[in-house]
This record gives sequence, structure tokens and C-alpha cells, in this order.
Amino acid sequence: MMPRRRRDGAGRCGARRRTAGGTGAFGERGSVTAELAVALPAVVAVVALAAGALSCAAVQVRLQDGAADAARLVARGDVDRAGAAVSVAVSGASHSVAESGDAVCVTAEATAAFGPVSIPLSARSCALAGGL
Repeated sequence: MMPRRRRDGAGRCGARRRTAGGTGAFGERGSVTAELAVALPAVVAVVALAAGALSCAAVQVRLQDGAADAARLVARGDVDRAGAAVSVAVSGASHSVAESGDAVCVTAEATAAFGPVSIPLSARSCALAGGL
């Protein structure tokens, strides 16, 4: 003879089974809302950091382009326009020129800021002196 099943929905341990609506005796009502409230700030923080990293990468690329343009200008003898080339690429950037043998190198520096965080960036580019 097989044991009879209980009609009150309790299993072997006496715990009630979960109903199809998800509002069983476990007290799980609103748990998705609570989990979302905990996870949402973390997701927002990750998205903000990713946007900041992308912004810093864009400034780095523009700074490298400005340093390359400035190095070519200095190599051709246009030292005065080299600073303008770096400043046009990234506003507030500074540059320094160094010569070593036949090469002229320009180092450009700027600060990328997103929110309360600021990151110093640097780019260096060299060109042959006397180039066209």
C-alpha cells in the first residue's frame, strides 16, 4: 500500500510548496525589487567607470596626434606652431621639445578628468630633423 499524499501542499519535511504565483509561504514577495535595489548602484558604477575610461582613452589618442603633429612641425623648423598643434588637439595641454641626433621629439602632457578623478596623460612622438 502506498502512503497517502497530504492535501495541504506540505512535502516530506512539512514545508509548504511554492505556488505558481510566487507568493508562497517563503516570504519571497518583493525579493526581485530588493535584489534590483542592491544591484542597480553597482551597475551604474560600472557604466560610469567604463564611460570615464573611454573618455580618457579619447584624450590620450588626441594627445598622441597632437604630439605627432608638433614633432613634424618642429622638425621642419616651425617651433612656434608646435605649441598650437598640441593645444588644438587637447586644450590645456603642455609640451616639451628634445633633440637627440637627427631626431626631434615632442612630449605632450595633459590631465584627463571625469568626475572627481583626474588622470595625468603623456604622449611622445619623434620625427627626423629637417623633414618636409
